[in-house]
Amino acid sequence: MSIFRFPILVWLGIGILITSLGIRQSFGIFMMPISEHFQTGREFFSFAIALQNLMFGVFQPFVGMAADKWGSKRIILMGAIAYAAGLYLTSIATIPSQLYFSLGALVGLGLSATSYVIVLGAVAKVVPAQHAAKAFGLTTAAGSFGMFAMIPGAQMMLETIGWQGALQAFAMLCTMMIAFALFMKSNKATSASQTHQVEEPEQTLGQALKEAFNNKSYWLIHAGFFVCGFHVMFIATHLPSYLADKHLPASSAALALAYVGIFNIFGSYFWGVMGDRFSKRHVMSALYLVRTVVIACFVTLPVTESTAAIFGGAIGFCWLGTVPLTSGLVRQIFGARYLSTLYGLVFFTHQIGSFLGAWVGGRIYDYYGSYEPIWWSTVVLAFLAALIHLPINDKPLRTFKPLAVA
Repeated sequence: MSIFRFPILVWLGIGILITSLGIRQSFGIFMMPISEHFQTGREFFSFAIALQNLMFGVFQPFVGMAADKWGSKRIILMGAIAYAAGLYLTSIATIPSQLYFSLGALVGLGLSATSYVIVLGAVAKVVPAQHAAKAFGLTTAAGSFGMFAMIPGAQMMLETIGWQGALQAFAMLCTMMIAFALFMKSNKATSASQTHQVEEPEQTLGQALKEAFNNKSYWLIHAGFFVCGFHVMFIATHLPSYLADKHLPASSAALALAYVGIFNIFGSYFWGVMGDRFSKRHVMSALYLVRTVVIACFVTLPVTESTAAIFGGAIGFCWLGTVPLTSGLVRQIFGARYLSTLYGLVFFTHQIGSFLGAWVGGRIYDYYGSYEPIWWSTVVLAFLAALIHLPINDKPLRTFKPLAVA
């Protein structure tokens, strides 16, 4: 299937992810100005972002269940409103602790309802199974395009209107997600015959959860995605500060993160296509081996503007390629019916990793005055994740009967 023949819902989901994740991935460049404004160490902002990611994960299974029951449209609308409110309240905060509610809980809730789990759950119901990983890869790449587009803009706004004005501008941008969601049809209205899907055996949510929890491969998928979350949020949150410690200009961090975004556009689609052609678990192992080499080289070589930019591009190529592969594995093993719920639980584990990556990075820096210990920890974790995916049994648990096309 050509990407240009994907249903309109896929493209609306792409628009939502560009906005939601583009804003989210820019938070790292707000660390230093916000920490300086409130006269706090880096652990304060790190913990606020860590709490955001934890809440993102805590809300995700419940939001996923709601989307499976009532459709994605209502959930995305609710999430966009919470996202905008969280950004605006952060911009007018007068004491640091207010950020734990606004930037932490409210933005975390908004992200849980406007990011991958909900959008990919909707996409899974309108795209044939044999093209799912490709569609997931294209949709995942959208978030990276938002990162590429918004981080330079966020840096420019920081320099011209300050961090409060930049967050207020982002809050207004959340209305774009509301507009995209209004044009989405409910997933419940989409029939299997209309979407060339396969008929899945009747199964309750409780049965699906019991089946997944008793499956060893499901927990291995959880473990691998935990590592991904740790990597992504540590790098996104602390790379700007790490480069500043190396006496590089702020523009080098914005450029490196922008390269993460643009190379992930190609990387996410590439890994998604590879997941359609080859065993997803083997492709995942290969991706984590690439991460191992890339991070190890970055922390070993001298840090310059050139190596920072190269690192951004290289890590970007394998940045969120885990998303189409992980969601594709869950769909392949358990089917599409409860994907938002089952993948939502996996994503919760991802967000525990994100919480630790963001918070522990700041904690270790404030304690040791250096990021070196945490960088080498990411190298070890990447290699372990490559090994974790090898024993996964990716055979479908049930057989599906093809439906006649209407």
